[in-house]
Amino acid sequence: MKTRNNDESAADRIWRFFASVRLSVVLLLTLAATSIIGTLIPQNADPAAYERKFGQPLYTIFEALNLFDMYRSWWFRLLLCLLIANLVVCSVRRLKSTWKTIFPKKPTYQTERFRKSSGRIQWQVEKAQPGDLKQTLEPYIRSRLGNVSVKNPESQGGVLIFGEKGRWTRLGVYAVHFSVLLLMTGALIGSIFGYEGQMNVPEGEARKQFSLTNTNQSKELDFEVRCDEFEVSHYPSGRPKDYRSDIAIVENGEVVRQHELRVNDPLTHRGVTMYQSTYGKTPGEKLTVVLTESATGDKHEKTISIGETIEMPGGKSELTIEDYSDSFAFRGHNIGPAFLARLVPESGRATPVLLPVEHPSFDRMRRGDYEISVKDVDFRYYTGLQIKQDPGVPVVYAGFLIMIIGCYITFFMSHRKMCVELQPEDTGTRISVAGISTRNRMGTKSAVKKLSRKIENLTSKT
Repeated sequence: MKTRNNDESAADRIWRFFASVRLSVVLLLTLAATSIIGTLIPQNADPAAYERKFGQPLYTIFEALNLFDMYRSWWFRLLLCLLIANLVVCSVRRLKSTWKTIFPKKPTYQTERFRKSSGRIQWQVEKAQPGDLKQTLEPYIRSRLGNVSVKNPESQGGVLIFGEKGRWTRLGVYAVHFSVLLLMTGALIGSIFGYEGQMNVPEGEARKQFSLTNTNQSKELDFEVRCDEFEVSHYPSGRPKDYRSDIAIVENGEVVRQHELRVNDPLTHRGVTMYQSTYGKTPGEKLTVVLTESATGDKHEKTISIGETIEMPGGKSELTIEDYSDSFAFRGHNIGPAFLARLVPESGRATPVLLPVEHPSFDRMRRGDYEISVKDVDFRYYTGLQIKQDPGVPVVYAGFLIMIIGCYITFFMSHRKMCVELQPEDTGTRISVAGISTRNRMGTKSAVKKLSRKIENLTSKT
C-alpha cells in the first residue's frame, strides 16, 4: 500500500494534480460534453428566440450559465486553461526520460536482438577477411546512418558495425502535444480578444461604427468602410440570385484599398475580416405622410423625417415616425418595408401605428379618425457586413501545421537501428545485416534489403 508524504509541499501537490492522466480524461470528457451542448443549443441567436423555445425558467438558467455564448463563457475558458496546464505538466514530466533516450551519453546495442531479427539477411564473401571488409563498409555505413559504433564480438576476428538513425523522431509526439497547445491557446486568444458584429453601410456612404453581436454595445473600426455601389440580381421568381458590394477602405480621408465584396469572397484589412452577409433597403431623409379623413375622404400631405413629429389636422394629436424596418413580420407574414409610428392624442394613451410602404390602406384596420399612409419614399440599398476579428487565427493555423508535421513524424518515421556483422569463415567472411525499429517493421525490412544490396555491391569489388 502506497503512502504519501505528509511533508509534501503545496507546489508538489499542485504539480502532481496537473500531472494526472485522470485529470486529462475528466477535462476531455467535460469539454466533449459541453461541446455537444453547444451544438444542440444554437449559439449567439436572438434572446427572444431562446425565450420562445425554452420558456422563461429555462431561459433564465441557461442565460446564467452562459450556454447561449458558451465558447466565450468564463467556465469554458477555465476548462481550456486547466487542460493546457495539464498537457504542459504531463509533457514536461515525461520529456525527462525521453530526452535521455534520444541523447544518451553512450548508446548501447544488444547483439542478440539483431541476431534474432526476423528480417536478417546473410551471405558469404569468399577470400575476404572481416578487417578488410570493415575498412570498406564502415565509411559507407557512417555516411548512411551517421551514428556508428564498431565492436569486436566474442568470436575471435569478428567485427560488429552498429548504426542508428532517427532517435529524434521520438519527439514527434511532443510536436503533436505542442500543436494541441497552440490550438487551444489560439481559441482562448480569439475568445478573449476577438469580436463579431454587424454593420449596415448605405450605398454611397461610409461607416466605421458597428453593433457587437447579441449585445447592446457598439465598437468603432480604425478605418471607414464605404459602399460605392451595390448590385443585386434576381431569379425569375424574385428570389435573390447574387449580390455584390464595391467596398472602399478609407483612412484619413484617402482610399487605401478597394474590393468587390461577394458572399464567398470576404475582405480582410488590418486583421478585420468583412463578409457580405445580407442587404436591404433604407429610406432617404424625407418621406410624405398622407392623412386621409375617414369621414370625408379629404387628404392632407406632410413631409417628414424619421424621428420627427408632426401635428395632426385639428391639432388634437401628434404623429411621430420613430423607426423603419425593411422586412416587417405581421402575424407571421412578411409585409415588406414598413415605418413604425406613434400617435399621441391630447389626452389618453399613445397608440402605435404601423405604416407598410407596399400596403397604403393597412392603417384602415385601426378605425381612427384619420387613415395614415406613406408615399414618395426614396429608397436606396444598403449592404450588410459581418465584421469579425479573431487574433487567435494565426496561432491556430500554426497549430494545424505543426500537428501535420508531428503526426507525420510520429506515424511515418521511426528510430531505426542497423547492425552489420562480419564473421570469419574457413573460406572467407559471412556477412549478416539486420535491423530493429520501434515501429514500421515493414519499412525496416525494406531498409535491411536495400543496405544488403549496397553492401553486396561494395564487397564484390573488394
